[in-house]
Amino acid sequence: MWSRLLALALTCALLLPPLPALAGAKEKVAALAPSGLVLVMDDKGKELIAQNADKPFVPASVTKIVTAWLAMEVLGSDYRFETRFYLDDKRVLYVRGGGDPFLISEELAQLAPELVAAIGKEPLTGIVLDASYYPSDLRIPGIEASEESYDALNSALAVNFNTINAVRKGQTVRSAENQTPITPLAISQFRARGPNGRGRISLAQDPAVSLRYAGELIAAFIEKAGGSVKGGITTGSVPAGLKPVYVHRQSRTLSQILSALLLASNNYIANQVFLEIGGTLGGSVSLEKSLKVANKMLAANGLAEDIHLEEGSGISRGNRFTARGLAKVLNLFAPYADLLHGHDGGLNKTGTLNGVRTLAGYADTSSHGRVRFVIALKSNDGPMRFQLLQAIETGL
Repeated sequence: MWSRLLALALTCALLLPPLPALAGAKEKVAALAPSGLVLVMDDKGKELIAQNADKPFVPASVTKIVTAWLAMEVLGSDYRFETRFYLDDKRVLYVRGGGDPFLISEELAQLAPELVAAIGKEPLTGIVLDASYYPSDLRIPGIEASEESYDALNSALAVNFNTINAVRKGQTVRSAENQTPITPLAISQFRARGPNGRGRISLAQDPAVSLRYAGELIAAFIEKAGGSVKGGITTGSVPAGLKPVYVHRQSRTLSQILSALLLASNNYIANQVFLEIGGTLGGSVSLEKSLKVANKMLAANGLAEDIHLEEGSGISRGNRFTARGLAKVLNLFAPYADLLHGHDGGLNKTGTLNGVRTLAGYADTSSHGRVRFVIALKSNDGPMRFQLLQAIETGL
């Protein structure tokens, strides 16, 4: 009888969490940041730490986890963005943008030889840029008309994340990237707005300037590939009935783009991806379409009241999450967790706005295995997020 009772007691003891360690972790978290929001859940959904977890918070760039989950579910990991090229009988080249967030110099170097092979080396009489896939009045909440690269304008047709990276000394401007030719517009823009020394500026001020730069860079790569552009660069629409002579599919899959997005926390890439989600409804994209698709997905997973999105990057303070809602997204995102690349090498993502410091993801603990966690601080103390994470990892 006693042996059976002892065996039962031992079994119960093994099933129970290590209470002293759990209590210690809670106490350490409370001591480090008593007003901070901290939620930790195990793989069965049990809350191990729940401090101030009922308060909605501004997620900042942690929003990108939600965007990545939506994109993987709606578009699929192998999805590729496309840019279409058309040639009329007067050898005018039309370029219709498809919102490719990675139409960067390295990608242009790959597509240019294939494009020249398709259109021939006879001089082009002009290039017409068609950005009608995005609405002309597109405005992303939180994006400001600044020179900061994180405020770069989203566009159906833009190159190098809609930024220019150059080196300026006096009035002399050269490219800061070996792979990127300098163009007349890049020089004039950097002279007008760029700092002395090396810097990156956004092209958020004027969509027409952004498109012009894309056209100049595409022309430069066509010429590097052996083609020739003799005419001017303008904007317009592809003529009805004209068939593409070349369709470029982005060399990176969506999962590769998301991995880079979550590593670099690029707002431009995040909202290009978020806008593409709305493209599944057909026709041109819009922020309203993307929000419609996102909200439907959120509602289907019981998250309508917990995840409020205004855009996909986290730059808007109008985004509002609950800790439990984000923890549920982390559970849904678990199959894609390896896309995360935290500053500490872990599977996590930071968020930073003035007076907002967030951190969310997955942590491995000795007693509870892999846990999901959400940390949100109303402060500018970035290191504190990782001190709290360390307390979770070592205390559970």
